[in-house]
Amino acid sequence: MAFQDYKPHLGFFDQTWVGFRYFKELFNAPLFYQALQNTLGMSILGLVFGTVSALGFALLLNELRFLSFKRFTQTVSYLPHFVSWVVTANIVTSLLSINGPINEILVSLKIISEPINVMIKPEYFWWLVVFSDIWKETGWNAIIYLAAMTGIDSQVYEAAEIDGANRIQKVFFITLPGISTTIFILLILNIGNLVNIGFEKQFLLGNAVTATKALVLDKYALDYGIGLFRFSFGTAIGIFKSVVSIILLFAANYLIKKSGRGKLF
Repeated sequence: MAFQDYKPHLGFFDQTWVGFRYFKELFNAPLFYQALQNTLGMSILGLVFGTVSALGFALLLNELRFLSFKRFTQTVSYLPHFVSWVVTANIVTSLLSINGPINEILVSLKIISEPINVMIKPEYFWWLVVFSDIWKETGWNAIIYLAAMTGIDSQVYEAAEIDGANRIQKVFFITLPGISTTIFILLILNIGNLVNIGFEKQFLLGNAVTATKALVLDKYALDYGIGLFRFSFGTAIGIFKSVVSIILLFAANYLIKKSGRGKLF
């Protein structure tokens, strides 16, 4: 379809082949580069802060000694993952509104002089999406790290205690090296998905004022491809995303393998 002037009422072999016409249109469209910039910007911020938050949360849970409190905290942290983005967007909008609790707290603490409507500030939109996603997915993403930590031999920790190691030293010299392979494999997979950010968060949290910052590749394909019945153009965007994802996946795997930290393939 990406190489055809696709018409839904015609059969596959009855379509007109146009070669790279729609790819040329794609690369000559200014909105494409804007969507690509927004996609990569939010994806990279989400990758960095999402990985750090999930790993940090897993380390904190692993250090808890009260098992009942640990299980309760784990369960509560998983719950936002199962909340739809429609509900999440409404929660975020209510919290950050002019009369919302966040503004009231900041004003009462004299941190800001007057309420700020973050939802209509384009310069804050990337951070709004990233931190909303972190709140929603941190608990869920920490599961794999916690599972990897359970595979570390407890005798190693006991030996470290005998040698006088404190908790911080055990985290940096035992726990993190023990789950390094898991960290790098997840990092490889996440890098491969940098351009597959979706559009639900941007669509639900965005508005007319922040539209320029909310436009990502998936939303661009929906609005300017399928939405305008330009099926071939929308498919060309999908092909571009797939090729970039494959390149990023193998590049990340190659670099990490060369560093000696681990590999996926």
